[in-house]
Amino acid sequence: MTALATSMLVSALALIGYSYVGYPACLLMLPRRRRAIPAPTGDAWPSISITLPVYNEEATLPTTLEHVLALDYPVDRRQILVVSDASTDATDAIATSFASRGVELLRVPRRGGKTAAENAARSHLRGDVVVNLDASVTLPRGSLKHMVAAFRDPRVGVASGRDISVGGSGESSNRGESSYVGYEMWVRDLETNVNGIVGASGCFFAARRELHGALVPEALSRDFAAALIAREAGYRAVSVRQATCRVPRTPSLRREYRRKVRTITRGMETLYYKRHLLNPLRFGSFSWMLFSHKLCRWAVPWAGVAALIGLGMLALGEVWARWVLAGAVFAGILATAGWAWPEERRMPPVLAVPASLVSANVAVLEATVRALRGELTPIWEPTRRHDRAAADCPNPTERAANPVP
Repeated sequence: MTALATSMLVSALALIGYSYVGYPACLLMLPRRRRAIPAPTGDAWPSISITLPVYNEEATLPTTLEHVLALDYPVDRRQILVVSDASTDATDAIATSFASRGVELLRVPRRGGKTAAENAARSHLRGDVVVNLDASVTLPRGSLKHMVAAFRDPRVGVASGRDISVGGSGESSNRGESSYVGYEMWVRDLETNVNGIVGASGCFFAARRELHGALVPEALSRDFAAALIAREAGYRAVSVRQATCRVPRTPSLRREYRRKVRTITRGMETLYYKRHLLNPLRFGSFSWMLFSHKLCRWAVPWAGVAALIGLGMLALGEVWARWVLAGAVFAGILATAGWAWPEERRMPPVLAVPASLVSANVAVLEATVRALRGELTPIWEPTRRHDRAAADCPNPTERAANPVP
């Protein structure tokens, strides 16, 4: 039994270590293929279409549209299209009030979810490059040009923004999310240097119009699918370091948990839909990157369960295993206390970090079960994040998404 328990523990820890440390280390050792892309000037800017899929965003849409209109890009080469997913509040009226400033409205009569709304907008887009933007985020004025400049490279089919997670002053209930976002952006930089990212940021990404025109089933994630579609067509998807995007952090662990379950479930369904890209004989190193970044990452919580079982078996006869198991139980108690912490009160960091870590991994477990059951979630419930002021102004809890590896 000791040999079996040791094997379970070592194998589980090896998978976890490879997913978070070994994979980035491999990327660091591979030769770099990225080359500098000069920013176009004058008449060289292509025409773009900025799409804003929204559902009941009357509280944020006026600020969002003012912000988008102020971005640095030639007005005569810019289309702004608000896609209302059958909103029931004043969202449509607000979008219409901006018509004199070039904002267009497309109302989807039947609510079908974010991807369905994006599919409906395809025939209304006129730009050579389609920029997808969430209504809850803000961009530095020059981010848009940095993103579009990436398409000067004819090999680039999709460009993804660099998320920076921000929170309100004094907020710590979901601070661990910022650290994870920073780590994820670093890994995407490494992937860009090698063979391109395997998934784009859902908050801010762009694609060539011919790639964006591909139909994506309603239950799938277009941001994840965009990178896969680009690879199928022979293009690369890249992360653009200068195209930063300020994403308000969800202050509630419970709401963030629900968002993660929904997002991961859709991601799993998307990968299954494009599972042929996992064939290394056809897609080479991209298949390895897709396997390592997605499948291995999603397997980490299950490896954690196996590690705990192996540790429990070893604890029957090994003192060190008992101490390690006791530490894991204590961390679980802290995580449970953090989960039960009242949302209106500031959570101590000693609870916030383990609670965020455990919550994220349990979300993967639930998402896996949902995906295996075929429980699709096409209907889009936008996550109501922190107020826009928190995203517009730097604050002490902001984490620049460029951590030291």
